Amino acid sequence: MDATSPIKEKFFIVLRGKSSKGFSRGCIGRVESEQRGELSGLLYSGGSNRVSRKNGGTVKREDTYPLTRHQAQLLLFIPNANRRLELLCNLQLFAAICELSQDDLVVVKHKSGHMPALMKNIMQIGRKENQDDVCMLGFEVKFVDQDFSKSSKKRASLPLFCAADIIQVVSSHTPPPVLEWKDSSCESLNRNSGTCITSMPSIGSQPRQHTEQNATQSQSSSASPVPLEVGSIVEVMSNTGVKVYGVIRWLGFLKEKSGQWAGIELDFDVRNCSNGTYGGQRYFTCKGSRALFVPITKCSPDSRFVWNSAEKGNRKRSQGSSVPPFDPAEDDTPPVPASQVLTKMVGRMKGIQGQVNSCYLDASLFILFGTSVNLEIYRNPPETEHPLICALREIMNRLRRYGFVPAESVQKFRDGLGIDSFKTDEKDPEEFIVLLFQRVLCAQPLLKFRSGETANDSYVLQLILDKDQMVEVPTVQQLLETSCQLVDLKFEEAPSILMLQMPRCGNKFKMFSHIIPSTELDITNLLFKYPRECYFCGEPAKMECAQCLLDDQMQPGRIKQYCIECNTRVHNHRSRRNHLPKAFALPEEAATNTPDVPKLELFGVLCINTSHYVAFVKFDPNPKSWIFFDSMADRYGGDEDGFNIPLVRPCPEMDAVLSNVRQFVMIPELANRLLCDSYMFFYKNPAKPFKMQPPGPPPAPASEAESVPPPAPASEAESVPPPAPASESPPAPPPAPASESPPAPPPAPKALED
Repeated sequence: MDATSPIKEKFFIVLRGKSSKGFSRGCIGRVESEQRGELSGLLYSGGSNRVSRKNGGTVKREDTYPLTRHQAQLLLFIPNANRRLELLCNLQLFAAICELSQDDLVVVKHKSGHMPALMKNIMQIGRKENQDDVCMLGFEVKFVDQDFSKSSKKRASLPLFCAADIIQVVSSHTPPPVLEWKDSSCESLNRNSGTCITSMPSIGSQPRQHTEQNATQSQSSSASPVPLEVGSIVEVMSNTGVKVYGVIRWLGFLKEKSGQWAGIELDFDVRNCSNGTYGGQRYFTCKGSRALFVPITKCSPDSRFVWNSAEKGNRKRSQGSSVPPFDPAEDDTPPVPASQVLTKMVGRMKGIQGQVNSCYLDASLFILFGTSVNLEIYRNPPETEHPLICALREIMNRLRRYGFVPAESVQKFRDGLGIDSFKTDEKDPEEFIVLLFQRVLCAQPLLKFRSGETANDSYVLQLILDKDQMVEVPTVQQLLETSCQLVDLKFEEAPSILMLQMPRCGNKFKMFSHIIPSTELDITNLLFKYPRECYFCGEPAKMECAQCLLDDQMQPGRIKQYCIECNTRVHNHRSRRNHLPKAFALPEEAATNTPDVPKLELFGVLCINTSHYVAFVKFDPNPKSWIFFDSMADRYGGDEDGFNIPLVRPCPEMDAVLSNVRQFVMIPELANRLLCDSYMFFYKNPAKPFKMQPPGPPPAPASEAESVPPPAPASEAESVPPPAPASESPPAPPPAPASESPPAPPPAPKALED
């Protein structure tokens, strides 16, 4: 639409972009007009006691996130733009903050710790002199003493906090996080500067009867005798209703105390708590001030993950009642920015919740859709969108919006695949990945390569070599070059995504006890008909030698190519006279100033141990930017009525380990898992982002037989299980790419029929 159209009052926050004069990341604006996908409007800046405004210029609509007036007022009182975006990323918490009412219980950041408090008043900061002005909103709270008795301070001394200072809204007082914002609730606000609002707005709130019902259900569920043990997730309730949550780390008896006591590691630091000591004696160890000791009778199962017996039949293996609703009509959420990963993704009940042998799928999806790789799913019109694509889109958006995907969403996707074995059975990740890209995303093969004179393509590359052809502790770079050289494989072009499956040894998963991750891969010497440099003198190379690859005297494990002169000199040595160097072809138009091939960047590692898959993700070029994900790190309840608890942990220690791994004597636990259990490595091309095909017909139906990845190269096909790059055509004609209709497609399973 060429004409500029007026827009009803709408506010927004800028998600990305930087400008010295106009809209930039974290700014709050109000739309005045929209033209060709660009918004123009007013830019608001929060000050100490008033909000200033000016013309902000234009910003792309895709770089903004819509806000209501009430949301904008809360965010304006947060002085730091990064803190605004961090809070906005936690939509569940932000929704609860927007729905706060008088005497609701919260936990706020205060000085060096966190304090439970009662919400008393909402304060309106600034004056509204004309209709374009916007006031900021802050909260007055009354602290609750450590002994859970209410403070007796006067109202005039109540401290004022912004929305970003609130780190938790007590769940028994929090309505379900349905993001239904109603601006009309804000009209009752007094517009005077620093005005106290005695009746706090409840934006899209549910009736208080609903929360009371939740509290009653929580009490009834926790009143039943539930055995508590070390590792149980519990809550401790005070007489005034303040709840704190944590994990039991110790059970036993304390001196001069009657009955059994529990040592609990809380979810956050609390003033006057310890790091695991009581009465001068250590009972367990935890971070900072998180250790709380209470009688076991004061503990009850965490009500966020408990349901009553009447609900068990409908909520088996559920994740609890704190899952935000998902609206499929909303726009897709971009990958989580690196600056927000630790805030949004890390913690218990984060990531993708596992269920019934789903760890291979959970770990793969977490790597591909969680953080840095922009794997977007094209959106078809709602009436033609295939249910399987909708299920995958739900997983992607839940993970990026909330940092958590419930098991039900994953099971919906598994059921939609239409293959019985994918619903409940254990699978190899490479088999699922091929099915995902080929049948679900309808993507062309990611890898195009040549083995001899035969052109092939694939989605996953299986590395093939003998253990005695490699050093004891190889790097991924060495494994890739050795495998490609031994099977005479060259890439026709640099891939956008390279997924490498580590060598297998018979029925064993691991051929090497340790594999050192290469955070960057150089594939210059693996490109077909690409100019290469002589290994010794740097002149254009003409010859290469596979036998020199493993030469102990010349950096074994690295590809060796030579100019004519160096090739003659090297192979005059008596130990290399039996080598068979060969010339490689170069295109006639190849120029000496051909641009360098960018190095591929590591962004994920899939690991396996005792048939259980976990994931490591490198979400930023910063060497400390590592996180660990396990979809089944813990479990609550039994096999019939319990559920798995996923976990995401930061791993900043990876930097020190990987940079000096050969010098480490005692390797940290998670780093050791990365080195010992690696199964598949994921790399991306920074200069060639992955691009999906335009929307097409629904995914082709897949059968059990068709879900098997392409065969291995002919020279190794019998010794290594699939999948692997094919070096020759199979006896039967290969199936057509997913983007083309096969000549005679099999009948669609019921789960995939339209």
